[in-house]
Amino acid sequence: MKTVSQWKGAICSGGADATLLSLYGAAMTDKKARLLSLVEAFGAKYGEEREAMIFSVPGRSELAGNHTDHNHGCVIAGAIDLDMIAVAAPREDGVIYMQSEGFSPLTVTPDMTHAPDPARYGTSDALVAGMVNGLADAGYQVGGFDAMATSDVLRGSGLSSSAAYEVMIGTILNHLYNGGTIDAVTVAKLSQRAENLFFGKPCGLMDQCACAIGGMIAIDFADPTAPVVEAIPFDLTGAGYALCIVDTGGNHADLTPDYASVPAEMKAVAAALGKTVLRETDEASVLSNIETLRAACGDRAVLRALHFFSENRRVSEMRAALLAGNLKSYFEGVLSSGRSSFCYLQNVYTTANVTEQGLSLALCLCESSAAAAHRVHGGGFAGTIQAYVPHDGVESFCATMDPVFGAGACRVLHLRPVGAVCLDA
Repeated sequence: MKTVSQWKGAICSGGADATLLSLYGAAMTDKKARLLSLVEAFGAKYGEEREAMIFSVPGRSELAGNHTDHNHGCVIAGAIDLDMIAVAAPREDGVIYMQSEGFSPLTVTPDMTHAPDPARYGTSDALVAGMVNGLADAGYQVGGFDAMATSDVLRGSGLSSSAAYEVMIGTILNHLYNGGTIDAVTVAKLSQRAENLFFGKPCGLMDQCACAIGGMIAIDFADPTAPVVEAIPFDLTGAGYALCIVDTGGNHADLTPDYASVPAEMKAVAAALGKTVLRETDEASVLSNIETLRAACGDRAVLRALHFFSENRRVSEMRAALLAGNLKSYFEGVLSSGRSSFCYLQNVYTTANVTEQGLSLALCLCESSAAAAHRVHGGGFAGTIQAYVPHDGVESFCATMDPVFGAGACRVLHLRPVGAVCLDA
């Protein structure tokens, strides 16, 4: 473990450049300056001789499989070059003190980690407590630490800032107290557990897996205790396209009921068929019992169930297209997924505020843009859309979106080959 002073020397001398280049590519210079600033801030607070580790956890982009993971479906996801970075040092009293740029510092004491506290649902300290609880319950070592963090994974952007945060806490505890021996999938599963039990949000496992594992991956959640993860060696940038994410300005903060309704309604249809999740049944069973299901669960639940089955098929087709290098077929799947999400999954805007439909507007604008394909991105209801834009059309695409949604609303992303990492390792 290096001292803060040693870290500063390594960063300034170029000793960390190889690692940073693998994480950030052409954006390394700006990211390096950000990292150095964070290390300097940590040293100013805790001293130049404090031994510490440095961590990076990427955000993620869902590429296929919109709202399928929580019903044990299939997805394709990719880690992106926006990330959360942290400097952390162990402390002996078991207390976790976390200072994240732009937020009030939080303190989590050991007594807060024993059980979920409904009074803390939706808070960052609940996620920290949940990660400590999960690691301890799984038999791993836990302990306290002081940490400073900053992130350019925008909150409420559909790029999984919450999953990056959970995975960051798990990665810090993994390396500070377990020698980095906990595998990425385990960190991801414990992160999902923390969000479900301690944060109070019934999320799936895709976000955490993508952030923890990295690269472009296909994941089959038929058995969520042992998800099957397959790397997809496809270079989108090399194929001539940029992945553009347009932040429409909506925030996910008050949308937990909307998110929760999707898995709940899908599972209600499964339950009416005598199953736990939709992956345990099939489309034919839904269609042959549709009259009963409409009466028992409602039309929207039936539509969402039918979206699940068609989306699961699309993931398989899009995976095969990527492996074959067939971008035309892949883009057809992207467009089909977007239509299904809008019409049947119905997660492009919230019915709690129908006057705000930034996602709908952005998708509409894509129709006359340079984008080869586009769809709602992530959980939906607010936040971001996703578009695949030829390199020579990126400037005009951003020029279409930024005046509508604000300067910088269109972010040009690159897929990152690695997930959660400890730079010291």
